[in-house]
Amino acid sequence: MFAATQSIFAEALLAAEQPVPAALVSYPGGAQRFAVYRNNVVAGLVNALRARFPTIEKIVGEEFFAAMARIFVLQHPPRSPLIMQYGDDFGDFVAAFAPAAELPYLADVARLEAARTRAYHAMDAQPILLSVLQAIPCEALAAAGVTLHPSLQVVRSRHPIVTIWAMNNGEAELGPIDEDLAEDALVVRPRSDVTLRKLAPGGAAFLLTLAAGLPLSAAVERAALDHSDFDLPANLALLFEAGAVVATSLSRRGGRDE
Repeated sequence: MFAATQSIFAEALLAAEQPVPAALVSYPGGAQRFAVYRNNVVAGLVNALRARFPTIEKIVGEEFFAAMARIFVLQHPPRSPLIMQYGDDFGDFVAAFAPAAELPYLADVARLEAARTRAYHAMDAQPILLSVLQAIPCEALAAAGVTLHPSLQVVRSRHPIVTIWAMNNGEAELGPIDEDLAEDALVVRPRSDVTLRKLAPGGAAFLLTLAAGLPLSAAVERAALDHSDFDLPANLALLFEAGAVVATSLSRRGGRDE
């Protein structure tokens, strides 16, 4: 009985068309108090989205963001008690939100901001140096694998999302952009701060293949198919410079991990 009452209460909170739960009507002022509580819950969830997607709010403005976020909250109530996870699917919602259609990059910027939050709350791990990989014998290198940092996220886009994010966060000067210039992002938190880097051509395919547990040879092959200008040394340097690797398959067996 209590579980059923909880379910009715929760559903009514985010559905204004539903009546006040019958269990509250009998209490003096129950309907009015529930209305206040309903408004507070919606406002709280909108504020949670505002905190997680500040770049989106800056791009579209406070009023537009508040209206869009409110619709999202009413259509997509939280499925987890962890508020830090709320809005993981906000990018998909933005992609289908007709009033935002004039900003085709907006959904991917939202996905990028969601990735930053996931990276921030991910497990800690100690990055290793490029020298660990360089110590692997050349004949074994193709079969070597790497363990990527638990916080690592890859966001692919047909739009310049890294540039757009940087311009709206004071990390790049404002200027004209080509909305059709594709950019892929590497998001990782090797230590205390989340970092965001633009991946080189083929870098996303390379990283995603490594993340799937495949060896360097397979990752290089897929990256080359993804982009003919794939540069292995440059991508490896970026990966280790970003602190995105925590182990190699051969270093774990040979005790050379750093």
